[in-house]
Amino acid sequence: MSKLYARRRLSILAALTGLMTSAALVNSPSASAALPTPVSAATARGYLAQLTVATENRTGYSRDLFPLWITISGTCNTRETVLKRDGTNVVTDSACAATSGSWYSPYDGATWTAASDLDIDHLVPLAEAWDSGASKWTTAQRQGFANDLTRPQLIAVTDNVNQAKGDQDPATWVPSRSAYVCTYVRAWVQVKYYYNLSVDTAEKSALTNYLAGC
Repeated sequence: MSKLYARRRLSILAALTGLMTSAALVNSPSASAALPTPVSAATARGYLAQLTVATENRTGYSRDLFPLWITISGTCNTRETVLKRDGTNVVTDSACAATSGSWYSPYDGATWTAASDLDIDHLVPLAEAWDSGASKWTTAQRQGFANDLTRPQLIAVTDNVNQAKGDQDPATWVPSRSAYVCTYVRAWVQVKYYYNLSVDTAEKSALTNYLAGC
């Protein structure tokens, strides 16, 4: 076998291996779950230690105090932007509504092909934010929180799973898919730390326990 032939054969094999790897990544559930990567468990533990522990207070809360969904680009609002980000092969119409695509919900491991089967979850719920400090914010600050695409705060998930979660914190609710719990609590702490939100005693205890296993 000539050296030239050997090099060509190795190049072909490398190309085929690359194609197979790319295909695996596309078909992998994690490829369609595009939540901004949260901080590491070690960083999250450090953040958690700095959060204020306080009793929650929901007095005066209304979802309307957190304006959503806002226009992000062109005709696309926040919900539509997250659907495009988190989905695979998403097709949208002139109004930016998703007409087809596939979405993997990392909370429960379900895959959906209709956008109507998905909610955009506020990982730290709006009511939870209000309880732990957002009641003191301006409307503009609450709008920023409700539409935050930079922090790991918004994610497309199965609608009834999101509705079952409601406004619960990790003391009473984490995703049923155990492989995602560590990601979830790391994201939760990162969001609370960034926005200087407090935690209650049970919430901190649960977060501490989950992060210890990450």
